[in-house]
Amino acid sequence: QVQLVESGGGLVQAGGSLRLSCAASGTIFGINAMGWYRQAPGKERELVATITRAGNTNYAASVKGRFTISRDNAKNTVYLQMNSLKPEDTAVYYCNMKYIPSAWLGSEYDRWGQGTQVAVSS
Repeated sequence: QVQLVESGGGLVQAGGSLRLSCAASGTIFGINAMGWYRQAPGKERELVATITRAGNTNYAASVKGRFTISRDNAKNTVYLQMNSLKPEDTAVYYCNMKYIPSAWLGSEYDRWGQGTQVAVSS
């Protein structure tokens, strides 16, 4: 059974920093991409940052220059370093993984974490 375990969320003052972690475990043949998405109350879920196994990154315009996504392929773990946090960053942050569970399946699976709350006070 594949599991995504998220950690690092919490409450922080504006201008502060948080580091989110998401570790994948279980039967995973290969990870194509991992990333972070967020959803604020009354808003649609939006992309924050993604990173491929090769290291290619993609960021939402609103977080460029403030957030950094990284990964440790050996640990099947993705991180999101969030600096200069703003109240508008307040949301539930979800870890995402696009992966191939086995060598013979030949199709990509899409797994979501349970979400972790990030709250930024002014």
